[in-house]
Order: sequence, then C-alpha cells, then structure tokens
Amino acid sequence: MKRDNSSAVICQEHPLQPFVPRGASVLLLGSFPPPEKRWSMNFFYPNFQNDMWRIMGLLFYGDREHFVLKDRKAFDYCAVTSFCRDKGIGLYDAAVTVRRLRGNASDNFLEIVKPADIAGLIMSMPSCTKIASTGGKSAETVAGILGTDVPATGDCVRVHVREGRTVDFYRMPSSSRAYPMPIEKKAVYYARLFGLTL
Repeated sequence: MKRDNSSAVICQEHPLQPFVPRGASVLLLGSFPPPEKRWSMNFFYPNFQNDMWRIMGLLFYGDREHFVLKDRKAFDYCAVTSFCRDKGIGLYDAAVTVRRLRGNASDNFLEIVKPADIAGLIMSMPSCTKIASTGGKSAETVAGILGTDVPATGDCVRVHVREGRTVDFYRMPSSSRAYPMPIEKKAVYYARLFGLTL
C-alpha cells in the first residue's frame, strides 16, 4: 500500500498475480480483493463470508461446503486451485490499484485508480472464450475497458477484444453475501456460464 499525496486515503496495489491455468477457457473477474485481514486463504475470493467457492461447490459437486476446511473457517487453497486448473478457470480482477474510501471490502466505497489490462490478459489466454464479471463494480469497469454495454445479470454480450479476437462477456450476480440472492439461485446463473444445468 502507498499513501496518495492528494488525499488521506491509501492507495492499494493488487496483492495477487492473475491465475491463468494452461488451456483456461473461462476468466472470472472480480473487482479487487478485500483487506488481507479478511482472507482465509492466499487466493481469489478469500473472505470466508464470500460465497464464490460455495457456489462452485454446489454447482460442480452438489455440496456447498466442498471447498471448506472442516477444522476451521477457511477455504481449502489446494482444493480450490486444483479445481480451477482442472476446469480451466482463470481468475483476476478489474483493478490493479484502488483507494478504499472506508477501509472495508465494499465495492460501494472502492475507487478504481488503475484498471487491469483486461484485453492484454484475454490475449494471453488463447483458449479463453468467456469472461465473467462477478459483481456490479467489476461489470461496469470491464464494460468500460472493452467498450461495451453492461449486460443484465445472467446475460452476455459478444465483444471484440483486438486483432480479430472476440469473447462472450457475462455479468454474474455477486458472490458477496451483501448481494441479496440465495446461493442456490446464484448457482443457477453460474451454471449458464459453464454450460451446466442444476
């Protein structure tokens, strides 16, 4: 983190590198990780109160607790990363530098100082055909970067990236518990992204 001289608010650099398994066909894009004091593992969607890995557990294994370590309130890093490699799921975020206006994890108080090079990331993933924002802030940022409209939740638009490359851009419901939708219903939306049925 570094202090921005123009204000008392601290700028924070992204603490993780993009996770891009060989042959990844889907790229999930959040907004930015929560403060590290909220992490339960050193990976994307690390907050134990975030339901991304419960959604994936329900969707792929019929068990929302599939990625939860039984002996403590944490996600199983090894199981999660192995799953993402096996399913060809890449992960990153829409921003590389942010200001937290209230020092919490809420996207409502997150100011994006420097967006990620989403187009460059997609171009580095030759097998990627789908990208998905996993919340409103991410959707708005990614749409702005790629020069397209924000899709309705659960919908997608085809976007031109560069050099003749196109991908389908989906907007998923947020996996945050602040987003008022049951996990089971969120999983239905994510099932569409992965071409599955629940």
